[in-house]
Amino acid sequence: MPLEQKQILDAVKEVKEKSKKRKFNQSVELILNLQEIDMKSPEAKIQEVIELPYILEGKTNKICVFASGELALKAKRANADVVIEKNELEALAGKKKELRKIANNYDFFLAEAPLMMLVGKTLGPVLGPRGKMPVPVPPSADIANLMTKYRKTVIARMRSQPIIQCRVATESMKEEEIAENIQAVLRILEGKLKRGIKNVRTVCIKTSMGVPVKIKP
Repeated sequence: MPLEQKQILDAVKEVKEKSKKRKFNQSVELILNLQEIDMKSPEAKIQEVIELPYILEGKTNKICVFASGELALKAKRANADVVIEKNELEALAGKKKELRKIANNYDFFLAEAPLMMLVGKTLGPVLGPRGKMPVPVPPSADIANLMTKYRKTVIARMRSQPIIQCRVATESMKEEEIAENIQAVLRILEGKLKRGIKNVRTVCIKTSMGVPVKIKP
């Protein structure tokens, strides 16, 4: 994306200046308005999982791990937000209210590979429509490192309109960190668009309750 660090930083500063103080740490969102996109073609099915350089301060992703034995112990030691073992997973079958609660409460799901079929059968109907299907993990995986990765990961997706919007930071973060996170997302998305930068009409950023500020190329 031919946007220099200074241009992004200037927009970040403007967003912060225009954002009224709230009683909570607002998210900073990136919005791409696209053009010349055939919404019926495969290129309109963008859903990218992007690891950011900096973790979202104050709004860390919540991670649910499905695991058994040694991997479950490692996940608990690594402070997973919740670890669901095989017997607990089996007990959840058919409990729609509890399953929906799990699907809504966590941002990312990691599942020990041997449990993937059971996880899919039990939670697939609630995780699939939310775009939260679990990431399969080998029993010997370094679960702590994987959790660190997914704590600073965002999903950028295009739905029914030629717009991509995703959370890239929080307003309490340093301006340089916010700018680097924005650049990381832009680089990935440019590579996924058929015509790259030519498919992008405008790039804006905003806080949760603030006004959008255009990043001027």
